[in-house]
Parts: sequence; C-alpha cells; structure tokens
Amino acid sequence: MIPNPRARLVSSADFGCKFLMENRAPQKDYLHYNHTDRCRNARWTARESYQLMYGRPWQEVLDFYFHAVNGRFSPSSLFGTEVKTVHDHNDAEIPLIYNTSELNRASVKDKTGRWARATFKIVLSYHGNSFDGWQKQPGLNTVQGLVEKSLGKFVDEKKAQLLKDRCLPLEGCAVVAGRTDKGVTALRQVCSFYTWRTDVKPLDIEDSINSAAPRKLRVLSVSQVSRNFHPNFSAKWRRYLYIFPLKDGENMEPDFAIGEDAENCREEENYNKIEALNGEFKDEILDNLVLSQNEELASDDKPQTFSVRRVNRLLRKLEGKLLSYKMFARDTKASRNEGPPTECFLYHARAVEARLPCLDQGVGRSVMCVELVANRFLRKMVRVLVATAIREVAAGAGEDALLRLMDATCRRATAPPAPPDGLSLVDVGYSEFDPQNCFILND
Repeated sequence: MIPNPRARLVSSADFGCKFLMENRAPQKDYLHYNHTDRCRNARWTARESYQLMYGRPWQEVLDFYFHAVNGRFSPSSLFGTEVKTVHDHNDAEIPLIYNTSELNRASVKDKTGRWARATFKIVLSYHGNSFDGWQKQPGLNTVQGLVEKSLGKFVDEKKAQLLKDRCLPLEGCAVVAGRTDKGVTALRQVCSFYTWRTDVKPLDIEDSINSAAPRKLRVLSVSQVSRNFHPNFSAKWRRYLYIFPLKDGENMEPDFAIGEDAENCREEENYNKIEALNGEFKDEILDNLVLSQNEELASDDKPQTFSVRRVNRLLRKLEGKLLSYKMFARDTKASRNEGPPTECFLYHARAVEARLPCLDQGVGRSVMCVELVANRFLRKMVRVLVATAIREVAAGAGEDALLRLMDATCRRATAPPAPPDGLSLVDVGYSEFDPQNCFILND
C-alpha cells in the first residue's frame, strides 16, 4: 500500500462516526472541541488565542507588580478598598511556639530531639519577571535558590557537617506554600525554615534574605511558630489575582447584531469546507477535527473585543465547584494512583474592570482584574481559566460555557494559558475562608 500523507482514518464501529486527521504538519489547529454549545461567533484557535494574549502591553502590569513588591502599591489600590491581608487574619490558626502545653512537654523532654527545633514562618514578596520561578533548578535564578542560600548561615553544626561531607553547598531548606511558575509574582508567599540552633533571631533571617536580591525579593515578616506548622499542608486557601491589560474601547459587548442569516451563512461555509474534505461527512459529530497549518478557516467574523462583565458571569458559575486537573490544568497528572483524582474547590471567582495606579497621580491603563480563591490550584490552572473565559465570552458562548467544559474529555477544549506576567499570588490563608475579605464582592 502506498502511504498517503493526507490519509484519513476509517470509520470506527465503536463510535459510529468518522474521524478526519491531517498528520503531515507538526503544529495543528483544532477546529472542533469536545463541547457542543453553540456560539454566535467562531472561537479563536489556539494560535489566535496565544497571539491575542501575548500581544498586550504587559510592561505596565509588570511595573505595577514591581512597585507592589517594594511596598509602593497594594492590590487594594486597584479597587479603592482596603482588604484584610494574610498577616491580619491568618496567623490566628497557627499555633505559636509559646504554647504553654508544648513548653511543659518540652521541659519533660529536656528540649532534646525535635522539641529543641525552632521553626520560622517567612512571608515573602518577589517580582516574578525577575526570577525563573520558585523551584530551585541548576543554572537558573530561582527564588528558592536565593532563599535557601541566605538561610545557609543559620543551619546547625550537624547539618552543616553533613552537607560538607556530601560536597553540597551550605544551604537551608525552605518549604513553600505553593510553587509559582516563571514570571509569576508573589505578594505574600509563605515558606518555613527550621533549625536546631537556639541563637537564631527572626530579624537575622529577615536581613539575610533581604540582602540577596534588593528590590526584587523582600521579606515582609518572620515569626517563630509551632513545629507542627507546614506552609503547604496547613494552608486552607490560596488567593490569586490576574491583571489583564485592556485596549481602548475593548471592554464592550461583542457585536451580536449580525443576525441569524449571517450566523447561518458562517455555519454553512464551515460545513461546506468540511464536506469538501470529506464528502461523506453529514450529520455526524466530528471529534477533535484537525486541520493542517496551511488549512485556515474563515476568521473575518471572529471578534477582537470582549465584555469584562460577561467574564465575571462565567467565572461566578464556578464558585462552589470542584475543578479537576483533567480539564483546567496543564501538564498535570493525578497525584495518586489510587483514590479520587486531584481536585480543587473554588471558593471565589470574580472579574471586574479597574485602572492601574500611577506614581505621578496620572490615569493608569484600564485592566481587567480576576480574583480567584481556592483550597489549592493546579499547574497553570489560573492562567487557563482566565484565557478560556475570555475566549468563550468573545465567541458569545452561554454563561454556562465553563461548566460545560468541566464535562469535556479533551484538554484542548480549553485555551492555552494566559501569559504569566499578569498573575500574582496575593496571599495564603490558614484560617477558614471569609468571602468578605475579598477584593471583588459585587458584580
């Protein structure tokens, strides 16, 4: 049999429908998704979504985060209201080292073993664009690498000798509440460090880390806490803020006054294009139809604007829902081979238009702010949610579009992640979540 580079898959008896594949191009554009809700406009392809997301004036957002890290701005300045921070309401649930019962137990143990260990909670702020993410990696400028190098002078003699015997650098071990990707800013990241030395003071740790990368990495607070404290496992929720820069006149309802005739005409054009490629395709559902890079759909009617108000409506539908890694995360596998899959419970999901503050008291750029709070977030989950919500709103999908995607089976049904430049970890909570402590409360 002579191989055909444009070979089509034969019909499947199990599914009763035919699949059309183009396998000669390494990069593929997906025309159909695994959700069947209809839209007034054609959806952006993955490539179009990527270009529209990254072709934004991100520098102003990066400048805002830089000033926020250095204490000149705060997230509240975007909304004109003051919101309680993690320092105000989270530490109440963290047992302090000065607990009476623990001191009594420690005296019985004569403060040996783990009872002599001092654990410090460190709250950090760092500019994401200045680092290659949190996690330490060889040859890269990471936050964890700098923090652990700064903590090296506080390790006990036994650990220092162990590191020396293994020809390893003298570094401390920092456990973090949540790893951030390259380019993602953290305004109140939480990590912990423990040592058996009794002469270490919180101010010493603060000064050491602050000298590692001035103006890019800043310690907000250091406190000694219970040995039971774990910044990741003890956390009950995380709050993220995504700032998406808008262009002039962009926050508006897409023009849906095209009429049913124009919509039917577009559907007929797509139908004729598919039928030209496969004359036998009629009323069957095409699952993940793939076109080559040279095969382009008519995209003259694809919108370039979207409504922030409608993005807010789509996101609010997810509040109180369990989101699985299968759809809204990227490059993520289940954390266990047995048992329930990794999921996150979304407490709060809102979007609103705001303006970036300016140091010169001028008028800043108009932006869309997306606030998301959940017990945990999976890899690139916030960025996927933001990009997908914008794409669905621009296409005119219904307000339950994201809910429909929760039942989809193909991860490509969601949009590529939005740029990391707009994302920041605002704070981490160790007490029960209070919805009144959010930035965006109303529509």
